[in-house]
Amino acid sequence: MKKAFAWLDDHGVRYDFHDYKAAGIDLARLKNWSKQAGWETLLNTRGTTWRKLSPAQQANLDENRALRLMVENPSLIKRPVLEIGTELLVGFAPERYGAAFPK
Repeated sequence: MKKAFAWLDDHGVRYDFHDYKAAGIDLARLKNWSKQAGWETLLNTRGTTWRKLSPAQQANLDENRALRLMVENPSLIKRPVLEIGTELLVGFAPERYGAAFPK
């Protein structure tokens, strides 16, 4: 997140920050993101929240189960998620941000 914030600030890109880890996120927004990027892209399987889930919770995931887990545990959503009009960027990569915000 720090790198994304720094990149956006350094390039003069205005943004509104929604802390879904603290404020939560609704299922409708997650469904929309899933349509755009795929639930597999959104799901953070590298973090401690994922590792704390039971094997039963981790097994046989489909979109509905994964999205419900992300609503219940917002830390399971990869960060940052950047909405640019109809485009969605998941995770920070300077080259993708540069392509999305050409000078």
